[in-house]
Amino acid sequence: MEKKILVVDDQPNNLQVLRQVLKSHYQLIFAHNGQKAIQASQNHRPDLILLDIMMPEMDGYEVCRELKNNPVTVNIPVIFVTAMDEVEDETLGFEVGAVDYIAKPISAPIVISRIKNQLSLVRAKALEESQRDAISMLGEAGHYNDTDTGVHTWRMAAYAKELAIAAGWPGTLTDWLELAAPMHDTGKIGIPDSILKAPRKLTIDEWNIMKTHAEIGYGILRRGHSPIFTMAAEIAYYHHERWDGSGYPFGIAGENIPESARFVAIADVFDALTMKRPYKEAWTVNDAIAEIKRSSGTQFEPRLVELFEQILPRIIEIKKEWDKKEQQQLPD
Repeated sequence: MEKKILVVDDQPNNLQVLRQVLKSHYQLIFAHNGQKAIQASQNHRPDLILLDIMMPEMDGYEVCRELKNNPVTVNIPVIFVTAMDEVEDETLGFEVGAVDYIAKPISAPIVISRIKNQLSLVRAKALEESQRDAISMLGEAGHYNDTDTGVHTWRMAAYAKELAIAAGWPGTLTDWLELAAPMHDTGKIGIPDSILKAPRKLTIDEWNIMKTHAEIGYGILRRGHSPIFTMAAEIAYYHHERWDGSGYPFGIAGENIPESARFVAIADVFDALTMKRPYKEAWTVNDAIAEIKRSSGTQFEPRLVELFEQILPRIIEIKKEWDKKEQQQLPD
């Protein structure tokens, strides 16, 4: 489907020039003043707006402000097309919400290139939002039968990211980790409710079924080919492995356990301990840290336990931020 471009200019000659440049590339809508531009934006929902600044009655800055104050048009990118080229002019343009400037007299290749770049950014943003939505849904699915609010998965992911930063991971990888970690229990959607909700200690057979959630989660998440889903599949598979080799599903030990899963293992336990549940009160931070330290060398890698304790002030800040969000989600 052709993208729609709204072209706004009070000079017919300028509109005609842009028509000739763009007519073979986009579906075009034209407006010759500010009020008609706002109406056209609301009625046609263009993918991008080329907006002149120097117009009578309502200049381009005012039009842009109106567009950005309206929830219907706030996300439409605006490129100013203008002869005004002072730094102050450009600064004001960006302040009111424009994403780019094109100087008059226009160059056809520059106009086409700038439009393509901005539409690519919009498409990339939409894809990122779709991926975040998918991640959120998979994270929620893994905890669908839990009694928590869903904040748990994102709070835990924030802890894991902070630990990865302390361990020296670069920024891109820590960002991926924060998005991958909430999907660690996706495989629980394949575990029967009778086991997930059992109000008693599980039998050996039931526990063996419960442990398969790691493999189920891996089987689901490995179908995604982006780096985030690749990491999520890795975490789902290995986050119940233990440093001493007594975990599951493979009983691997030490550095054979992927580091991403080692981060999540500590973050997940800390959050579970400090979270109130129907069957237990929330542990204090000090008690939770003491428990994690007792498990250093058995369940958790000692180096990461030390790092987690070192960054505890930041962990507490994150906890307060997410606890506040959780309270806001609770019904009155």
